Amino acid sequence: MTEDSRANAPSGIRPVSAEVPVAETGDRAPGAGAGDRTVFLLAHTGRPAAVRSAELVVQGLLRCGIGVRVLAEEAVDLPLPDRVQTVTAKPDAAEGCELLVVLGGDGTLLRGAEFARASGVPMLGVNLGRVGFLAEAERDDLDKVVDRVVSRAYEVEERMTLDVLVRNAGYNPQSPGSGHIVHADWALNEVSVEKAARERMLEVVIEVDGRPVSSFGGDGVVCATPTGSTAYAFSAGGPVVWPEVEALLMVPISAHALFAKPLVTAPDSVLAVEVQPQTPHGVLWADGRRSVELPAGARVEVRRGAVPVRLARLHHASFTDRLVAKFALPVTGWRGAPR
Repeated sequence: MTEDSRANAPSGIRPVSAEVPVAETGDRAPGAGAGDRTVFLLAHTGRPAAVRSAELVVQGLLRCGIGVRVLAEEAVDLPLPDRVQTVTAKPDAAEGCELLVVLGGDGTLLRGAEFARASGVPMLGVNLGRVGFLAEAERDDLDKVVDRVVSRAYEVEERMTLDVLVRNAGYNPQSPGSGHIVHADWALNEVSVEKAARERMLEVVIEVDGRPVSSFGGDGVVCATPTGSTAYAFSAGGPVVWPEVEALLMVPISAHALFAKPLVTAPDSVLAVEVQPQTPHGVLWADGRRSVELPAGARVEVRRGAVPVRLARLHHASFTDRLVAKFALPVTGWRGAPR
């Protein structure tokens, strides 16, 4: 990427050079040299298509002299040669790799994001599921994926994340730092505060930048990034936000209120959801993968994450085209020029 293209890049997506230095790792395969290139491969091994796809990717990479690392728990389900490295599923499992290739649906891609964020390794998703907004390629593109990885013909962009803190009922706005922090987490797509009991509403007060906005009962509240605007926030009635836009979203879920509209705030805003003490306890979900029970009167604070997730991109397709393709939107009658 040239300096000019960096200067003209949208502010919400920060392009980074694909020439990622390969750090030395202690989990090298026998006979591998310190300067060898290694790709971390993550697959949904519960799907036969993912197992076959993983086999093809591993064969293609090894044939080109690139080492492959996989999780030990997945290796038992994959037909892998002895040269493939295996590691335990620790947060830093991808440390020292130049790329993380994920084969699967949205859930597998979010799982891969956990390893990508912890190690700073860019993630390249191959969609084997239904929608796959985070994926850059489809199942039929495996040969192209291998070629691009081998030649380093990809660019890397940074996507905003969320950091979340849960404070207990001892929080006092007049006393900064009050209320013990009982949980801390992060998310790439969204953080949601939801009711834990189906038969009861969750009573909450929502806040932006230290000022109250509204109180209501409902199923909960979603706080999302632009990346997550096409996920849970979209299902809850939130807007689709182009990933180039730097913003935070707050979307009520089935709220019983006259004013319970989706909110789009500044990227440096601090969003808060306070669970009313008299309401049944709620539950916090991060990317639909990690959850924690919220005590009565809990306060959930959401802000822009300190650590982004890096995504590898193979082409410059516009988000508009991606949106139309992923949601199969009807565009018949448009009179613009075809690409």
